[in-house]
Amino acid sequence: MNDFFIHESSYIDDGARIGKGTKIWHFCHIMAPSQIGDNCNIGQNVFISPYCVIGNNVKIQNNVSIYTGVTVEDDAFLGPSMVFTNVFNPRSHVNRKHEYRPTLVKRGASIGANATIICGVTLGNYCFVGAGAVVTRDIPDYGLCYGNPARLHGWMCQCGIQLKRLKENRYFCPTCADQYNLIEDRLIPLGKDV
Repeated sequence: MNDFFIHESSYIDDGARIGKGTKIWHFCHIMAPSQIGDNCNIGQNVFISPYCVIGNNVKIQNNVSIYTGVTVEDDAFLGPSMVFTNVFNPRSHVNRKHEYRPTLVKRGASIGANATIICGVTLGNYCFVGAGAVVTRDIPDYGLCYGNPARLHGWMCQCGIQLKRLKENRYFCPTCADQYNLIEDRLIPLGKDV
């Protein structure tokens, strides 16, 4: 007996690894040898290509395709109908599988609905990509990015709330009270008792 749930309309290739407590809903296809961690929730109509790695507690909403070259770390959120690519300059008549560019979605990152992630970028820890954004370059840890092309518009707390500026290089979360220092364009978490 499996220690994960797969809806009867979904297809899991032999050799794909599915973690304990993961739920895979309607009309999904998981190709081997991809691996999916524990306690993930994979919504309707999700496709995962070979060799993808999905961490633990990842939420993948409806209509998302994850292509070879994409790695998603623990606690990430992939919004409905967001898009990954894996070739920078595709042509139907030119085989470019040897040109796949890796994309890394780091721990706790959130990607909004209908966002597009161009291959070869890294989305930093706990960053936040707004709905409909087109990401063409790396996003720093805790960065809030949106637009086309996506630009940095602020910083997000690990709890998912936009940070407020306390003083020149210090930010705080108005919800959980965590504080952060901005040092050379890197946001460093300090915690509550600062």
